[in-house]
Amino acid sequence: AEAGIRDESLRLVGSEMCIRDRPGAVEDITWAVLEEQLRTNLLGWHELTRRLIPGMRARGEGRIIQNSSVLGLVAMPYRGAYNCSKFALEGLSDTLRLELHGSGIWVSLIEPGPISSRFRENSHARFKQNIDAENSVHRASYQAMEARLAREGPTTRFTLPPEAVLKKVIHALESPRPRARYAVTTPTYVFGALRRVLSTRQLDWLLRKASGGGSR
Repeated sequence: AEAGIRDESLRLVGSEMCIRDRPGAVEDITWAVLEEQLRTNLLGWHELTRRLIPGMRARGEGRIIQNSSVLGLVAMPYRGAYNCSKFALEGLSDTLRLELHGSGIWVSLIEPGPISSRFRENSHARFKQNIDAENSVHRASYQAMEARLAREGPTTRFTLPPEAVLKKVIHALESPRPRARYAVTTPTYVFGALRRVLSTRQLDWLLRKASGGGSR
């Protein structure tokens, strides 16, 4: 039991590291920036998972909890690197869940929307480090985005405290039949439903509107 808790805890260690975003238009994101995002949000998680699975198989049980996002379900402008990493994590986790069926190892995805954290502060620092905003064709949108990233406090009334995520993590760890996906915050529920009923063109319009050109 102690070893199982240790494995499950190690599996969650990356959550603080993964609150970092590399915002910017796709055409402004370099190979190095995209690689850094994928190493943080996907490849590191994958390597840790690989190292833990043999021990879980030996015990005949285990829980793997992946920290995804609403942006693993729908894309937002100027979040291309982050969108890419979370969409990839969703696909990798779905595949792993199918492959581990019957092993006693359960795979769950936590899909938060806006959560109170240092996410925007970290994102702003990375943006200034990685993107030449003044010489970009997206500079007007970047100005709106930077104003949002520099703002203190929640930027939306749907922002929830970290405890909202913890509640879902505890269920994924302790339930005899954990869910494959745990939506956290209203935007995740709403966009998760809308992507199933709207056409791509309709959803694109809505996502452009919701992003406010990067200002939201």
